[in-house]
Amino acid sequence: MKKWIAMPLVTLVSVLMLSACSEPEGPAEKAGAKIDEMATDTGNAIEDSCEELKEGVGADDTDC
Repeated sequence: MKKWIAMPLVTLVSVLMLSACSEPEGPAEKAGAKIDEMATDTGNAIEDSCEELKEGVGADDTDC
């Protein structure tokens, strides 16, 4: 391919790829973020409950 065609083509493809990455989140990304947040919150709640239980029974190691 000739240089005078290749350089603008590479530039155009680069600009299109970068502009596609800056699109706002769609519904699937938003749902995925909510699921991740809920999973993290659930894991933290389970860990807190486990630590409280271990403290209640007087365990030496209260980490879960």
